[in-house]
Amino acid sequence: MIYEGNAFKVKRLEDGIAEFQFDLDGESVNKFSQAAVEDLSRAIDAVEADSRIKGAVLTSGKEAFVVGADITEFLTMFGQPDDVLRDGILKVNEIFSRFEDLPMPTVTAINGLALGGGFEICLCADYRVMSSTAKVGLPEVKLGIYPGWGGTVRLPRLIGADNAIEWICTGKEHKADDALKVGAVDAVIAPEKLLDAAVTLVKKCLSGELDFNARKSEKKEKLKLANMEAMMVFETAKPFVASKAGPHYPAPVEAVKTIQKHAYMGREKALEVEAKGFVKMAKTPVTESLVGLFLNDQLLKKKAKAMAPLSTETQKAAVLGAGIMGGGIAYQSAYKGTPVLMKDINQSGIDLGLGEAQKLLGKQVDRGRIDSNRMGEVLNSITPTLSYGDFKTADVVVEAVVENLKVKQSVLAETESHLNDGAVLASNTSTISITKIATALKSPEKFCGMHFFNPVHRMPLVEVIRGEKTNDATIATVVHYARKMGKTPVVVNDCPGFLVNRVLFPYFGGFAKLVKDGADFQQIDKVMEKFGWPMGPAYLLDVVGMDTAHHAEAVMAEGYPERMQKTFTSAVDVMFEQKRFGQKTDKGFYQYVLDKKGKQKKQVDEAVYNLLSSVSDERNVFEDDEIVARMMIPLCLETVRALEEGIVDSAAEADMALVMGIGFPPFHGGALKYLDRMGLAAFVTLADKYAHLGPLYQPTDKLREMAQKGEVFYQ
Repeated sequence: MIYEGNAFKVKRLEDGIAEFQFDLDGESVNKFSQAAVEDLSRAIDAVEADSRIKGAVLTSGKEAFVVGADITEFLTMFGQPDDVLRDGILKVNEIFSRFEDLPMPTVTAINGLALGGGFEICLCADYRVMSSTAKVGLPEVKLGIYPGWGGTVRLPRLIGADNAIEWICTGKEHKADDALKVGAVDAVIAPEKLLDAAVTLVKKCLSGELDFNARKSEKKEKLKLANMEAMMVFETAKPFVASKAGPHYPAPVEAVKTIQKHAYMGREKALEVEAKGFVKMAKTPVTESLVGLFLNDQLLKKKAKAMAPLSTETQKAAVLGAGIMGGGIAYQSAYKGTPVLMKDINQSGIDLGLGEAQKLLGKQVDRGRIDSNRMGEVLNSITPTLSYGDFKTADVVVEAVVENLKVKQSVLAETESHLNDGAVLASNTSTISITKIATALKSPEKFCGMHFFNPVHRMPLVEVIRGEKTNDATIATVVHYARKMGKTPVVVNDCPGFLVNRVLFPYFGGFAKLVKDGADFQQIDKVMEKFGWPMGPAYLLDVVGMDTAHHAEAVMAEGYPERMQKTFTSAVDVMFEQKRFGQKTDKGFYQYVLDKKGKQKKQVDEAVYNLLSSVSDERNVFEDDEIVARMMIPLCLETVRALEEGIVDSAAEADMALVMGIGFPPFHGGALKYLDRMGLAAFVTLADKYAHLGPLYQPTDKLREMAQKGEVFYQ
């Protein structure tokens, strides 16, 4: 052993070749913490001091190569003064460059995921061999930054500026064949032959068959791009990247500008330019929000892992109700590897559910993501049935029948008698109390809510709702099953609307009051989309369905009459009465026609203004800031109330649920992060300005107290 640290070990292989192995002590994955980077420096010291070493192979002792930098250190690091942060980045680059400048051939053997800083260290090697099962990429833009450890410098010099811009600005992970095609790696090898291939490549360098010094020089020099060609590449890329990234995410465009700035510089100057731009991006509120959401997600994973010992493995699941929703749940379960029974009371329901699964799988085939054999496997994992015959084999049963308390109680009580003793029942209800439903069951402790969002295959969130009698093992089992389905579960306590719908409907309440006061619903949509929502409230209501929204609104009003009981006929009421249910009827606030691809496209329907004239004041033009305030205050205050009442355990879980469940703009970080950034005192003052609009706009006593003390939701 030449060197042995907490992260890196250097050992002799053969013929003067050393293996740099990254194997972080006490961790399941390799990540570049500050300590790990310092350990790499010591490992390089040891190699530089040993004259017997003629070549080096960089490997990983984990299943993944290196997942990137240690993101848990980011917020502290990014909070440093600009010059301190920049110097820290350049220090890492100095260490990476020392590895690149070793006076010997170096090869990286990429055995698994190599992302962010993990791929940037790969780029420092002279050559890269990659397992056929591995993936590489630079996903930093997803955190509001861009590669800061040489990625914007080395990658363009290896694969060309146009390819590098695509890799860096999309942040995508790339399979081995794609990486080989553009020249990001030099060979793709079967996993079991990876190390041997890397050693062979070093030997070819030592024998003179390959010119490794030319490779080293290539990455230190300016970009090989003629002036006119460079102008075309960069000036074309900037508007295209900007249109894809949108106005709220500056990092992709900044990455293009950075590559352009250092295109004709040598490595050291180029790294300084990269570091300067990186600091600029690291200091943005967008980065703080996106890094915060990443850490929130880590918290959810940690909590799910802590529950694991209490859970029962779901070997087979069942879905009650085989409509669009039931079919979507069945598809998701089967696609992610858990066979599922799909029961309905008639064949037409079965056909609808199977049709939904076939449609979703067909789209996957059309996009080349799966082949017809895989489609057949998934469909064969869905067993349609009109009886309870095989329900003894199910570990988790998800009820997805009509949103009616008595119907759900009847179906679940009947189902309960056909299950094995250890099975768990869950309801996909979006509004009905889990505790109320459970009164019809003999074993309410084995029952909880499992609220999926539509469309099931796209929406990442599942609310797992604990009723008054639900036990921990039931929650743990459903959380585990949700994660197995590829979803992110957030555990909440029972209340009308649970968390997400409870928070969403005050937002709709703000919309209804604005329309009543004479606001143009199209202006509201445009303003809220500019704020960052994927769609405005009128458009969202059309997508949700006016009948669904009208029903849920009534449930919310009954549950929270002091805040959510309307005192006027609203725009939603008018749409409902006119049977303008939205996209499902091709008419709502907008009208919908099919485009050339068969997708619904919204259009203005002037008739809507006549319909709304009976429930709206004379047309009134509102300032954008007022529209944002009147929409966001009710949503944020209801989130605060849910947290104060213990419906959700933490600000992190509340914000993650809103981002994943209703598309709260990620760059704002969630409702509570949004309040922290505004300042609670400033928010309370703003809410008080609109307090005359009713209880939805009135801060809680505890929030006022927090504001007075200068407290925040995220410590």
